[in-house]
Amino acid sequence: MTARPLGLPPGDAICYSGYRQGQSPQDGTYPSHEEIHQDLQLLSRGWKYLRLYDSGVHARRVLEVISKYRLDFKVMLGADIAAEVSNPNCPWGADYAEGQLLCNRAMNDVEIARMIELANQYPCNVFALSIGNEASVDWTDHKVPVERLIEFAQLVRKHTGQPVTFCENYVPWQGQLDALAAELDFISLHTYPVWEYRDITQAMDYTRENYNSVANRFPDKPVVITEAGWTTRSNGRGIEPWNANPKSQALYYLQLMDWSREANVLTFVFEAFDEPWKGSPDPDEPEKHWGLFTVDREPKEALAHLYAPGCAEL
Repeated sequence: MTARPLGLPPGDAICYSGYRQGQSPQDGTYPSHEEIHQDLQLLSRGWKYLRLYDSGVHARRVLEVISKYRLDFKVMLGADIAAEVSNPNCPWGADYAEGQLLCNRAMNDVEIARMIELANQYPCNVFALSIGNEASVDWTDHKVPVERLIEFAQLVRKHTGQPVTFCENYVPWQGQLDALAAELDFISLHTYPVWEYRDITQAMDYTRENYNSVANRFPDKPVVITEAGWTTRSNGRGIEPWNANPKSQALYYLQLMDWSREANVLTFVFEAFDEPWKGSPDPDEPEKHWGLFTVDREPKEALAHLYAPGCAEL
């Protein structure tokens, strides 16, 4: 297989999910074109590359806004794939009836087809395609066999012209995904020191270790980071509350950006905005608080050098 090169000019990258208070992909309440336009105008001050997680309504609207207003963004488009096998290792439960798994398989085929369609409809805006997200790591609730991921990668490469990847925690790239890696144009890894009980003094060393462990295994392929970030609140579920705060997020963000620019590693910060729809109903659930902005589009401490308070109203 001849890999398709990324060939990207320098620029900072961020994960974007535009769901606001009261909106959620789970109940089909999506950000409007106007809300997405407001978000992208805000993000245009600091970032050039966006990562999207699906190829449904939200992703289509984002691409429509970028195209309509000729915004200077390039997009990594994703596929939101569901479980095709049960996973007893998932701490919050991932035991599915066979009928549900068959339904998920059919939905995954539809989602991959949607991604192919959008990639071909917006070839100037979409620079890369991800066939899935965290679908092979031990704890996932949407596990998909490697053989199916390979099938997705081959299908997407056959019907599109953009480079193809798969976004996953750094651990499965240590051998579990070698057969899949052979079908990809580049490797995408996730690194979260705070989820693994590192404090801010250990964070960047740990991130570099995670990155190097993957890059050294695949010396002939580009390796990028598609998620790295720091939550600002926690109820203690997996992250100790004292270790989740805006100051640590700000320090990690600045260190991460300095390193990624110096090392020339494309790094998508997780994430642009807080997402209250995620996780448990607990308001301190860490999944809700990874944004560099609050859900009200106010900048946190990490962005004090770029944005003034009240910038969401500009």
